[in-house]
Amino acid sequence: MPRTTTCLTRAPFRAFTAFCLTLSLAMAQTPQSAVLQVDPAPRLTNGAADKFDWFTRPYRARKVAPIRLNNTSRLDSLMRAGNLYLSAADVVALTVENNIDIEIQRYGPLLAREILRRAKAGGALRSAGLGVATGPQSVSLQGVSTAASTLSLGTAGVGSGGGIVTQLGPVIQSFDPVVSGSMNFAHTTTPQSNTVLTGTTALVQDTRSFSTAYAQNFNFGMTANLQFQSQRIKTNSQFFALNPYTNGALTLNVTQNLLQGFGRTVNTRNIKVQNNNVKISELQFKRQLITTITAVLNLYWDLVAFAEDVNARRAGVATARQLVDETKRRVDLGSVAEIEVTRGESQLYASQQDLVIAETNYLQQEMVLKNTLVRNGVAAAGLTNVHIIPLDKFTMPATEEVRPVEDLVGEALSKRVEVEQARINLQSNEINLKGIRSGLRPTLQAFAGATNNGLAGDIGAAGLNNPGLLYLAGGYGNLLAQVFRRNYPNYSAGFSVNVPIRNRAAQSDYATSMLELRQNELDLKRNESQIRLDIHNALIGLRQARARYEAATKSRVLQEQTLAADRRKYELGAATPFQVVQDQRDLANARSTETQAMANYTHARISFEQALGVTLDTYNVSIAEALDGHVAKASEIPVNPPAAPVTIDGGNR
Repeated sequence: MPRTTTCLTRAPFRAFTAFCLTLSLAMAQTPQSAVLQVDPAPRLTNGAADKFDWFTRPYRARKVAPIRLNNTSRLDSLMRAGNLYLSAADVVALTVENNIDIEIQRYGPLLAREILRRAKAGGALRSAGLGVATGPQSVSLQGVSTAASTLSLGTAGVGSGGGIVTQLGPVIQSFDPVVSGSMNFAHTTTPQSNTVLTGTTALVQDTRSFSTAYAQNFNFGMTANLQFQSQRIKTNSQFFALNPYTNGALTLNVTQNLLQGFGRTVNTRNIKVQNNNVKISELQFKRQLITTITAVLNLYWDLVAFAEDVNARRAGVATARQLVDETKRRVDLGSVAEIEVTRGESQLYASQQDLVIAETNYLQQEMVLKNTLVRNGVAAAGLTNVHIIPLDKFTMPATEEVRPVEDLVGEALSKRVEVEQARINLQSNEINLKGIRSGLRPTLQAFAGATNNGLAGDIGAAGLNNPGLLYLAGGYGNLLAQVFRRNYPNYSAGFSVNVPIRNRAAQSDYATSMLELRQNELDLKRNESQIRLDIHNALIGLRQARARYEAATKSRVLQEQTLAADRRKYELGAATPFQVVQDQRDLANARSTETQAMANYTHARISFEQALGVTLDTYNVSIAEALDGHVAKASEIPVNPPAAPVTIDGGNR
C-alpha cells in the first residue's frame, strides 16, 4: 500500500513564502475600515499593535469595551446636604449623559458601521440594534396628550434597528481576496506487471507537490483565480529522459456574469443599503433622544406640579388648624355651638389626608424621575434617601407665537426623524429592487483561461542521446523561466447559460417587492398627513391648555376673594364656621386645579415641540455630545437653594 507523508522542500517553500508575503503586502495596502474611536462612549478597538500588525490585524478579534454603569460627575455636582437640586436644563443634561435607554441606543451606530464593514466584504446584511424605547410615565397624568403620534417606517424588510435587511436577488460574492496554498510529499512503491514500460519490477517514486492560488471577486460581476502549481518527481525507472524532473503551470481563469449578477448596481446594493442603514441608526439614536427627553421633561414638570400641590395642601392644613383653634376659643366664649368644632376638625383631617396624598405623589414621582437619570439604579447610585428639589417654577408666556400652519407643517416635515427614516428606507427598497430585478434574467457567463506550462530536470540515461532535452535541463529556475516566457501556453474560452423555464420564484420576488414599495410610498404620504394632523392637534392643545389655565386662575382668585369675604363675616358673626370650612376646601381644590392646568400647558408645549421636531434645538442638545455621553455646559446651583418640600417623618403635617 502507498505511504504518504508531508514535508517541505527548500525551493518550493521559498517560492511559497515569497508569494504569500507579496500578497499579504498587497492586502495590507488596500483600504481597511477605520477603527471605531468613540470615546468615552461605547467603542471598538483592535488591541495592542505589534511589529507584525500589518499582517495579523485582519485575523485578530476586535475588542468591545465593557458596558458603562457609572454615572457622570454632574450628578454629584448637583448634590447638597442630601438633596438633589435640578433645573429643567440639568434634567436634560443628566438624561443625555446617564439615561440607560439612550446608552443602549449609543450602540446602534457602532453596530450599523460594523455591518457596513461586513457588506463591503460582500457579506449579507444583519438585523441589529433595538427599537426606540418609550419613556417613563408620571405617577399621575391628567389633561392633554403629552406626545406626538408615532409614525410608521414601512414594513418591507425593516429590521429591529429600523434599517432594511432584505436579502433577495442574485447572491453577492465575497469581495475579500483569498490566498490559499498547499504542499505535499509522497513516497510510493508500486509493483509492476510490465517491466517494458518502467524497466523495473517495483516502481518507486518520490513526489513533492506545491501549489498556491489567489482568488478575487469584483463588484461588476467578475471572478478571477490565479494559481501556480509545481510537482517534482524522482523515480527509479531508467526509461525517463528527465529524472528527477519538475513540471509546473501558472493558470489564470476569469468568469464574467453577463445577465444575472452583472454590474456594480446589483453587486454593491448591500453596501449602498447599509450606508443608508448607518444613517437610519443615527436617526434612531436621535429619535430615542427626543422620546426620552420629552418623557423626562414631563416627569420633571409633573414633579414641579406635585411640589406646588404639596405647598397648597400644606397651606390648607395650616388654615384648617387655625380655624379649629379659633372655633374652640369661640366655643369657650359661648358664641358658637360645640358642633362647629367637630366640623372644623373634620375639615382638618380631610386636609391632612389631601396633604398625605400630595406628599406620597411627590415621593413616588421623585423615585420615577431619579430612576431615569441614572444607569445603575437608584440604590446603586446612592439616591435612595436623596430628595429632588426642583428649581424651576411654572411660567405662562403672555402670548403664543403666531405662525402660519403651513410654515409649521413644512418645518415638521423637514425635521421629524420618522419621516426622514421612512424616506431613507424607501430609497433602500428601490436599491434592492434593482438587484431583485436582476434575478429575473437567465444566467449567462463568459469564461476564459490561460495556462503557462514548464518542465525542467536532470537528464537521465534515457535522454543522453537526445540533444533537444538540453533546453529542459536545469532546476527550479529554468522551470519558472519557461513559465514566465510562456514557452508552452494553453488557452481556452467559452460561454455557459442557464435558463429557468418558468422562473416563478424570481417573478414573485420582484412583484412582491414592487407591491411593498408602493405600500411604503403610500405609508410615507400617510405619515406626512399625520404630521399635519399632529401640528393642528398640538396647536389646539396649546390653546385649550391656556384657556383651562386662565379659567383655573380666575376660579382660584374668586375663591380666595370668597374665602376672605366669608372669613370677615365669620369674624363679625354673620357667617357660620361651616361656610368658612367649605370655602377653605374649595380654595384648596382650586389651587390644585390651577397647578394641574399649568402642568397641562407645559405638557402641551413639550408635545408641540415634539410634533414640530424641534425638541433638541429647544433644549440645545448636541447630537455629538449625546453620542459622546458628556454635555459640556456646566450646572449651577443657586446660592440660597429652596428647602425640600417633603419630609419622610411627616413633620410638615
